[in-house]
Amino acid sequence: MIRNTKLYSIYNNKCPKCHQGDFFITKSPYHKDFIKMHEKCSHCHDLFNKEVGFYYGAMYVSYGLNIGIGVALFLLMVLIFKIDLLIYLFSFLIIEVILFPWVMRISRLIYINLFVKYDSSK
Repeated sequence: MIRNTKLYSIYNNKCPKCHQGDFFITKSPYHKDFIKMHEKCSHCHDLFNKEVGFYYGAMYVSYGLNIGIGVALFLLMVLIFKIDLLIYLFSFLIIEVILFPWVMRISRLIYINLFVKYDSSK
């Protein structure tokens, strides 16, 4: 993946400014401290917590991701494979619980990448 794109930072859990320092303390989204972030980048020293409550906006990104997952699952299960709606609903619930840590991390990375521009000089 090309290093100077926002997708590189999101996909690899890297600092949005330099794309070198790690964003989260743990690599796995299924670790008990899955949502803990470093205070600042280990390479460029950019602060990850821009202000108090900055990541409340990531809830909107998370909502969009969850709606996208639900619509894709609905199209696949109900419209294409003609599976019962009740089975779809239970499947959706199970998938959302399993993907919760991943969605939380990705939504934070997407949200901070909306506001921080990549700086190739860092």
